[in-house]
Amino acid sequence: MKFKLLKEDAHSKARLGEMETAHGKIKTPIFMPVGTAGTVKGIHQNELIEDTLAQIILGNTYHLYLRPGLDIIEGAGGLHKFIGWEKPLLTDSGGYQVYSLSDRRKITEKGVKFQSHIDGSSHFFTPEYAIDIQRTIGADIIMAFDECTPFPCEYDYAKKSMHMTHRWLKRCCDRFDSTESKYGYEQTFFPIVQGSVYKDLRLHSAEKIASFERDGNAIGGLSVGEPHDMMYEMTDIVCSVLPWDKPRYLMGVGTPSNLLENIALGVDMFDCVMPTRNARNGMLFTSEGTINMKNRKWADDYSALDPNGTSFVDNTYTKAYVRHLFASNELLAKQIATLHNIRFYLWLMEQAQKQIEEGTFTAWKNQMVKKLDVRL
Repeated sequence: MKFKLLKEDAHSKARLGEMETAHGKIKTPIFMPVGTAGTVKGIHQNELIEDTLAQIILGNTYHLYLRPGLDIIEGAGGLHKFIGWEKPLLTDSGGYQVYSLSDRRKITEKGVKFQSHIDGSSHFFTPEYAIDIQRTIGADIIMAFDECTPFPCEYDYAKKSMHMTHRWLKRCCDRFDSTESKYGYEQTFFPIVQGSVYKDLRLHSAEKIASFERDGNAIGGLSVGEPHDMMYEMTDIVCSVLPWDKPRYLMGVGTPSNLLENIALGVDMFDCVMPTRNARNGMLFTSEGTINMKNRKWADDYSALDPNGTSFVDNTYTKAYVRHLFASNELLAKQIATLHNIRFYLWLMEQAQKQIEEGTFTAWKNQMVKKLDVRL
């Protein structure tokens, strides 16, 4: 993978960049739609390309490992071919599931034993095996195996977990460096900064992760319930340490305003289930605020979903029609809403890129965040 910075904002730490992977280029800052089980729920891959203009999507190692399983994915020639996606892919390592499956897993120095949420079967992930699985899945960017601590988290536990994550990282790097991609193209490996919401731990972890000198770095363990100001404080600390000339990926974040504030702190890459999950529940994100499409107030509103034309559906469907679809429990409602929200998130990234390029990012960001969280 190659990464080059094209421009830096004069009034913040926002950066305009370009990543190049085996499956194409990615302009940053970028949002990655989440395709947990090899699909962004409810929409086709060609719609992601043509309607939302997605550049890269994310797959989940834990879910893909359990179903369809590694033999099926490898037999297809990797995840790209299995799902019919020719653009870049990123996989997480399963570390977040260690966090989310707290009632069905046991963590030791060797790795994590857990029970499948599908059938209760027992499985064991080590750092080495997490790399092997991601080699088989075949994503362009693969992640280190880590422990994502909850919020709140006691300092002593956060410290102990962080040091174990660092030891696991060494094992991940050794495995990655001693193995090859299975499908004839290079893969890139990102470590993950941890440390909960403690400044000294985040600083130490960022310095440790930077010392591994990989092609990019990630920030994990945020957006797990902590206040937004605390998230921004931790991100700022970490970005002040991580190499400026390598991409920074803030995992699992977040709301549209979260994205803009973290871009201003120096983050280049994001992913989150929020735009797709909220869409299926009738919440649309727009440049003027959020809309609950199930509300009666939209029943006779024949205006576009976003007055500023951010949506692929603006010239086709009205608020009244989409509200009708949700009221009728039509599947098309969720499909339209999902495409709209993903397109909005990517429109927001495109606007951020444009504003950085033109030197107007900070003023634009400050204006946008005032509107993005408004409930319409």
